[in-house]
Amino acid sequence: MTDEASGPGLRAGLEAILLVIDEPVAETSLAQVLERPVPEVSAALRELAAEYTEQGRGFDLREVAGGWRFYTRAECATLVERFVRDGQQARLTQAALETLAVVAYRQPVSRARVAAIRGVNSDGVMRTLVARGLVEEAGTDPEGQALLYRTTSYFLERMGLRELGELPEIAPFLPDDVENLEEQKQ
Repeated sequence: MTDEASGPGLRAGLEAILLVIDEPVAETSLAQVLERPVPEVSAALRELAAEYTEQGRGFDLREVAGGWRFYTRAECATLVERFVRDGQQARLTQAALETLAVVAYRQPVSRARVAAIRGVNSDGVMRTLVARGLVEEAGTDPEGQALLYRTTSYFLERMGLRELGELPEIAPFLPDDVENLEEQKQ
C-alpha cells in the first residue's frame, strides 16, 4: 500500500502521530505534517474512529478540545487504572526501601526495632508498607507485647524471589548485635 517515494499511507501516518502525542492535535496540524488536504485528513480520522469502535478495540479515537487523540475505551478503564496503580506501588521512597530491608532481614520485627536500626521513627513508613501489601502483622512480641511485622508473599513476588532465603547476604552491612548498637545511641 505504500511505496518508498511517498512514505507511509495517510491512515498509517495518522496512527503513528496520534500514538505519540499527549494532547489533542488539530486536523490542520496533521494535514500540514502529512502534506495532505484537511478534508482528506478529516475523513480519514472519522473512518479510523468508526473502525476502532466497530472492532471493539481497547482504545477510542476521539475529537476533543479542537483536536484528535487516542483514549482508553471506557470498559477498559479499570484495567488501565489497576496497571497504573501497580506501577506506582513499585516506586518506594528511600525511607520505605530502608524500612522494607530491615523487615525483610530481621523479621519478625517490631516498629521499635526498625526505628532503632534506622535511627529514625518508622511508624508512617510501616503504615505505608502495610497499605501497599508489602508488609503484614506477624503477631506480638511475647516479652513486650509489641506488634511484629514480616514481609508478604506480594513482597516476594515484586522482588522476584521464591523465598526469603534468596535475599542476598547482608552481614557486611548490618551489625549482628543490634541491642549493643541501641545502647550506644542512648
